[in-house]
Amino acid sequence: MNIVHAVILGIVEGVTEFLPVSSTGHLTIVEKVFGYKIDDPGVTAFTAIIQIGAIVAAVWYFRADIVRILSAWTRGLFDRSSRKEADYRYGWAIILGSMPIAAVGLLFHHTIETTFRNMWWVAGALIAWSAVMWLADRFASQRRTEKAVGWRDTLCIGLAQCLALIPGVSRSGATMSAGLVAGLDRVAVTKLSFFLGIPALVAAGVMQAVTKYDDIVIHGVGWTPTLVATAVSGLVGYFSIAWLLKFIANNTFSLFIWYRVIIGLVITVLIISGAIAVV
Repeated sequence: MNIVHAVILGIVEGVTEFLPVSSTGHLTIVEKVFGYKIDDPGVTAFTAIIQIGAIVAAVWYFRADIVRILSAWTRGLFDRSSRKEADYRYGWAIILGSMPIAAVGLLFHHTIETTFRNMWWVAGALIAWSAVMWLADRFASQRRTEKAVGWRDTLCIGLAQCLALIPGVSRSGATMSAGLVAGLDRVAVTKLSFFLGIPALVAAGVMQAVTKYDDIVIHGVGWTPTLVATAVSGLVGYFSIAWLLKFIANNTFSLFIWYRVIIGLVITVLIISGAIAVV
């Protein structure tokens, strides 16, 4: 992979990681346009590893919240009276909510890396999950704030997050939709989506870096482009987070829903016409 492609893919990852439009789906599309074999082990590993950059951006952006939650959670481990704090419960809720995707990712990693790396899956998931997002957004009560989040909420949202292992669904789209169904307001569910994504994506990226180290080199992607794309995704991801939080405070998900449907339909037409191959 050349550096220009790496920079472009890093930008795509940074922009789309936290928007409910599927970063993996968009990376798969752009990788296909660039002529890469999207089910190649090296390309699949590259796609997972560069997400670490965007997650580092999220950690830095929410560093004050993370320190506050970690502090409360740590205090609660040793001080029974501190367990009444909302941040202590929130910490446990995030931990429990992160477990489902870890388990499903490990159990079905082969299917995720091969069968789902398919343009039909991307197109279908973009369109189908848009309907779920529309229903969740349309009928959301938004009665509950961040302080009302409990382990039952995050466990259900964490289960929904597992669907994001299918390119095109969108991790943030799945978690935000589930959160809205649970009655959380858009800002609360957007922040929760960020927090749930940190352990999941870091674990996926590190696992790919360790287990597919040779594939990155042997299959021609290379570690220099991978590190460049990771750095770019982090820089772009920081500004993407700031924009999304401001946007979602006063707007619905309609813009993202229509965008997803249009992109999904375009991919479908291109596949049927033979303009692009399925894998």
